[in-house]
Amino acid sequence: MTTTDVQPEPTGRVDGYFGISRLGSTVRREIMAGTVTFLAMSYVLAVNPAVLGDHGPLGARGIPTQAVFTATAVAAVVGTLVMGLWARYPVALAPGMGLNAFFAYSVVLGMGIPWQEALSGTLLSGVIFFVLAITRIREKIIDAIPLQMKLAVGAGIGMFVAFLGLKNSGIVVASDATLVHLGDFTAGGTLLALFGLLVTVVFLVLGWHGAVLYGIVATTVVGVVSGLVHLPHGVVDTPHGLDRTFGQAIVHLPHAFTGQMAIVVLTMLFVDFFDASGTLIGIANQAGLLGEDGKLPRAAQALAADSIGTTAGAIIGTSTTTAYVESTAGVSAGGRTGLTAVTTACWFAVAMFFFPVFAVVAGAPAVTAPALIVVGVLMARALGDIEWNKLEYAIPAFLTVIMMPLTYSIANGIAMGLLFYPVVMVAKRRIREVHPVMWVLMLVFLGYFFFLAD
Repeated sequence: MTTTDVQPEPTGRVDGYFGISRLGSTVRREIMAGTVTFLAMSYVLAVNPAVLGDHGPLGARGIPTQAVFTATAVAAVVGTLVMGLWARYPVALAPGMGLNAFFAYSVVLGMGIPWQEALSGTLLSGVIFFVLAITRIREKIIDAIPLQMKLAVGAGIGMFVAFLGLKNSGIVVASDATLVHLGDFTAGGTLLALFGLLVTVVFLVLGWHGAVLYGIVATTVVGVVSGLVHLPHGVVDTPHGLDRTFGQAIVHLPHAFTGQMAIVVLTMLFVDFFDASGTLIGIANQAGLLGEDGKLPRAAQALAADSIGTTAGAIIGTSTTTAYVESTAGVSAGGRTGLTAVTTACWFAVAMFFFPVFAVVAGAPAVTAPALIVVGVLMARALGDIEWNKLEYAIPAFLTVIMMPLTYSIANGIAMGLLFYPVVMVAKRRIREVHPVMWVLMLVFLGYFFFLAD
């Protein structure tokens, strides 16, 4: 018997609205699960400003770091509240790790697009996502992209994110002879990053739900003791900084309608749409919330919540907001309803008052790099589900995965994979299995390589 078979009478308005008793849970368990989810994903408050902020690798081309921190927290609160109150799923949202890397390294650094215009692209992708979410078009698009390519995109982003972590930590460095080679393991920052990677991996293997966060804390403590990380100037601070980012996405929206930005928007939409769909279905399946037909109940509301989080985050000042797979930690702790998500949102609201603490972490690449590497490992697990014994899948999948880190661009990887997929399917005499949308995407990305790619 599943939890959905148990339908006792609700004990109050909160219970009745979220269906807590009906799903075999309790208010206390939902609140505890929401807390566990927050602990599992709160590292985003340190890592996202480190990736997008002007104190990180982007330098003067980055978004003001404090504004990114506040925007990250606000976007998480908005997206997660909508998910919890409207879709009523135990799923939390925050700016995505792969998409923030695409925003920073591919769009701002690679294409030379100012962050204000990049936010406009994020906003536009969120609006389009919302339209797709509330219409039946979403089902046609999901069916159009083959599963093997969806898996390859996720794994490739994982490789790219891990490569960023290795580079930022100094574990791998540039080389004129071989492009990259091993860094100096006697350097203090590199040693600290290696320590952080080691302890984070141990915490993960032990099954600790907040493994990434605990790894960051342990690395920060060792960094402070060794003098490699500075102590914060305070602990609590009133949230501010959004005056420099709020509304910039709207002001610069006219710049989003160019050929170059079309590729940016399409990539953001592609990654967010399928990442959110896969994450939601996976979490719902773990929680026993899928319908008898295997489909996601209230799918429109769930995907719309993701798009609303992206739209709100772009207006506030951060990259694409999406459903976090770390929500599985809360589900493992017993979370089954939207109250879990609401609890997580409340914790993010509290956390936005602690910028001085998170700023120390955001300004120390050796501390945040292990988190990026580990997140990359978790995303790369999708490689195991690709049918490598079939070359018509293996070739475009491999090109997608390998091109992302080697060209320092998520867009290049997606473009290469979607360019080759129809070709190999034709060669395999399986042309009827290629959806018309794939032919359109092939032509779009062919034009991208010839006219827009660096």
